[in-house]
Amino acid sequence: MTLTSSRANFRAYITGATIKVLACCMFAAFASHASFAAASSAAETSAAPSAVRTVSIHAKKFEFVPTEITLTKGQTVKLELTSDDVEHSLVVKGLGINGDMVKGDVTEVTVTPQHTGDFAGKCGKFCGLGHHKMHFVVHVVQP
Repeated sequence: MTLTSSRANFRAYITGATIKVLACCMFAAFASHASFAAASSAAETSAAPSAVRTVSIHAKKFEFVPTEITLTKGQTVKLELTSDDVEHSLVVKGLGINGDMVKGDVTEVTVTPQHTGDFAGKCGKFCGLGHHKMHFVVHVVQP
């Protein structure tokens, strides 16, 4: 065997071994990155807060629009309250809701119902002769 052929065989051996080592390292790095990315994605998904549902409620002489809403027990909901004419308020004692409704302004009330059932609401500010007709109902159901 000549020196030249020995070098060629040695280079071929080193090159083949290097490629195998590099391939293994690249696979390990990719697998590690993929599992890290999957773990990060799972952590972001579980850590991300669930979207809070928003319900808009308008008051006008002498009604609420809508007149009733349905919420889910344990689910946080943001109520956006506004008046289309004079000052009103929405009061639902059974759920601890008491929000002023001023013309042109939006009052945000956050509620997380803890009990199921039907909860009666009404206007809490005298708004005229039809004030007594302003009724509202919140239905709270099981998830």
